[in-house]
Amino acid sequence: MFTGIVTDVGRVASVSGEADLRFVVSTRFDLSSVDIGASICCAGVCLTVVEKTSEAFAVDVSQETLSVTNLGSWREGSEINLERSLKLGDELGGHIVTGHVDCLGEITTFDDVGESIMMKISLPAEHRHLVAAKGSVCVDGVSLTVNSVEDADAASEFSINLIPHTQAVTSFRNSKAGDQVNLEFDILARYVARLQEKD
Repeated sequence: MFTGIVTDVGRVASVSGEADLRFVVSTRFDLSSVDIGASICCAGVCLTVVEKTSEAFAVDVSQETLSVTNLGSWREGSEINLERSLKLGDELGGHIVTGHVDCLGEITTFDDVGESIMMKISLPAEHRHLVAAKGSVCVDGVSLTVNSVEDADAASEFSINLIPHTQAVTSFRNSKAGDQVNLEFDILARYVARLQEKD
């Protein structure tokens, strides 16, 4: 379980494998306190630490995960948002995040608005009922507040305002229109939507 509050921006140190992939990620985390088998949220995806050194950890990613996330676009040098798993008693500064991606979105707008950035993201229409203005959404592992939602037949689009602090401490400092992003919707929204389904 995570909160969507990024605590480091890691860098992909190496990529290996042909079908399933192994990524080695360098980080400023104190890895002496990270056990083998621990979960780390990497760009919004809950991944298991399988090896580590004092400065980097390795994760294995299956074809299934690659098919439903943007991890297949990671290359050596890619920057990724990192968050260690939530501990009992930790401050819940964002919202409850599971690290299970619901779908891919695409950044359609990434424009300066004063010192902030207006980011708009399109998503498949079948997920639009899970996004609400002033609600929370996890984008590449970052808990963000939705400004507005616009629905269309084939897809919907929501907007987010990135303040300078968020730009500085996340991988969004490298983002641009056309990038694919991992989306996880508020778990409460998912349960409410399920309860409202009719047989």
